[in-house]
Amino acid sequence: MDLLQAHHRAMAEFDARVRAVADDQWSASTPCTEWSVHDLVNHLVNEQLWTPELLAGARLEDVGDRFDGDQLGDDPVLSWDAAAGAARTAWLKQGATTGEVFVTGGVIPAEDYGWQMTMDLTVHAWDLARGIGADDTLDPDLVEVVHQVFAPQIPAMQGIGIFADPVSVSDQADLQTRLLSLLGRQR
Repeated sequence: MDLLQAHHRAMAEFDARVRAVADDQWSASTPCTEWSVHDLVNHLVNEQLWTPELLAGARLEDVGDRFDGDQLGDDPVLSWDAAAGAARTAWLKQGATTGEVFVTGGVIPAEDYGWQMTMDLTVHAWDLARGIGADDTLDPDLVEVVHQVFAPQIPAMQGIGIFADPVSVSDQADLQTRLLSLLGRQR
């Protein structure tokens, strides 16, 4: 599975959970201990809003604080739809995955940025499912490719504040459990 296929599947996983949020669940807690369901969805909307800007060559200072704060407004699902649609359109533009993007850590290949966004959508789809009590089973092919791409990178990413410390699980645990445990989640 290539990046754009994986990104599409990850976006679909998160999208399905956003659409399953009941009106009374937006303040529910999630496995991301600092975030409610509202906060988690807002985080992903924020990331999607940044994507077209970064893929078009914008620097962080060009965007500034434009996407800070609550981006969900009165209709969180509509806000998600708009941001996700714009991000997906940006990824599908010719050459989107071949350039470089400016991120907090410096300049990185757009393909690496795409994989980071894919992983974030995947893992946060699980977080959102847990927060709303929905099915938390993720697309196994997506889990496999995200694990394959990130398992070797996770040790170097620890300690920089992106993920909680890995959780120990059995070697016999299924791949989804192993991926989640690498990112500090417990099933």
